[in-house]
Amino acid sequence: MNTAPLVSSIAAGLGGVTSAMVGAPWWLTAGLFGCLALGLITVAVLQALLPQESAHRLAWWRDRRRHQQLRRQTHIRPKRMNGRTEGQGHDE
Repeated sequence: MNTAPLVSSIAAGLGGVTSAMVGAPWWLTAGLFGCLALGLITVAVLQALLPQESAHRLAWWRDRRRHQQLRRQTHIRPKRMNGRTEGQGHDE
């Protein structure tokens, strides 16, 4: 995975944020950089958990789809009577 564009974008963004935050209260600066760090950590964790290579990604989606289909097949559905699901009120 080529991270050079990501790193250069982050560096440029940090430079702009740093110059904008000159003279700001410490708690605002700490909060902003805390949010930035949380965002970067979230992206890193998601990239680590989700497969990145094409073959692995395809296998992951196929397994997910197979699991959902098996779940749907084993799920008990209510019986239908005259177009109504069992347990619905009757028009009288």
